[in-house]
Amino acid sequence: MNSNLYALLGLVVAVSFIMALKGLSAPKTARRGNLIGAAGATLATVIVFFEPGAEHHNTLLIILAIAFGVIVGVPAARKVQMTQMPQLVALFNGVGGGAAALVSIVEYLTHSDENTAAVIATVFTVVVGSISFSGSVITFLKLQEIMTTRPVVFPGGRFVIAATLVGVLGTSVWVVQSGGNTPLLVMGLLSLAFGVLFVLPVGGADVPIVISLLNAFTGLTVAAGGYVLDSTLLIVAGTLVGASGTILTRLMAAAMGRSLFGTLFGAFTAKPQEISAAGEARSVKSSSPDDVAILLNYAQRVVIVPGFGLAVAQAQHTVRELADILAEKGIDVAYGIHPVAGRMPGHMNVLLAEANVPYEQLVEMEEVNPTFPQTDVVLVVGANDVVNPAAKTTPGCPIYGMPILDVAQAGNVIFLKRSMRPGFAGIENELLYDPKTSLLFGDAKDSLTKVVNALKAL
Repeated sequence: MNSNLYALLGLVVAVSFIMALKGLSAPKTARRGNLIGAAGATLATVIVFFEPGAEHHNTLLIILAIAFGVIVGVPAARKVQMTQMPQLVALFNGVGGGAAALVSIVEYLTHSDENTAAVIATVFTVVVGSISFSGSVITFLKLQEIMTTRPVVFPGGRFVIAATLVGVLGTSVWVVQSGGNTPLLVMGLLSLAFGVLFVLPVGGADVPIVISLLNAFTGLTVAAGGYVLDSTLLIVAGTLVGASGTILTRLMAAAMGRSLFGTLFGAFTAKPQEISAAGEARSVKSSSPDDVAILLNYAQRVVIVPGFGLAVAQAQHTVRELADILAEKGIDVAYGIHPVAGRMPGHMNVLLAEANVPYEQLVEMEEVNPTFPQTDVVLVVGANDVVNPAAKTTPGCPIYGMPILDVAQAGNVIFLKRSMRPGFAGIENELLYDPKTSLLFGDAKDSLTKVVNALKAL
């Protein structure tokens, strides 16, 4: 391939990545942005085989590896349930960081005459890539509830984390100054251990922030790997992912109302929570689908607050049907979207977009909160922590300081819940016992279907 053509195609790829990020910044253009990014990534993969002056070895093995990835990845992405999408994102992100680390290790082992700058870039790639890989695995285990979603802390944990970090930094200097395979192996193993220790203290409510942070880590790893491999495309792609992931992490931390350090290591300083044994005996006001339908029918404004339970029940299409019926009756309907609702950033936006909910009905927390005093009914479907007043009233609890949707200011609040089980953060929601709150127990999809049928009959 002509060098000028190769450079031009590389520029097309870089521009496509930038356009993809721009498209992903809004739900209305996200699908188009995703397609543009996928097209750019495909073109980038193809043109590498035609790089002018490059020597290609093991081409057949590379093609077989790509084919294997396609065979595994495409069905996994197409068949995954929306409830499991965060886990898939965590795994894919971890694989990206791990792959960049392995490529840099191979490059280091086969090119012992690298200059100091290249060795430093290799060390950075291996360290951050290993942390991203092992941390993403722990994130996956938490999201899948294979392990506890609560913060995992142990006596002296902060000192163990600090000592491991010192070990990573020390062996990194060892590799740069002395080289050798043994220091590189020790550095990689310590980095994997630090990734595990880094994520263990994070509670379930903070997992979306960790996903975003690890995504930024993987982007920085890919960018550094691009320097090691002298690949402009990897540098551009990695820098874009790293920068956007960093910005998103800061925004998510702000949405949680705490510092990033407090999010990651707050479990070591949090005070134990006292749980009242009498909580199980407290009574709540339950409603029937007919009661909910009547309340909605005579409302002037209704806000629907979606949460992870909506995804579990796959009730997004039913909730959109409910909103359409209310709109036909002249009722103002909006969806109150909390930035960390669900299990990853933008989870609820993607879920509702799948059901073709009009984008203008999706209202972010800052915009919807002032409207709750004028809202007749709030329908909370599968959400808990993002509307829990404990975030404002209970210092020391896992979500304290997190801005919430102020649904308690509405005239009536209806929770659709399977049971009285606490949310992902593992704390009780006092709003459930408020006199203005009523609960409709059962599967969200089944309950909403009954409410829809009752509304049609009115």
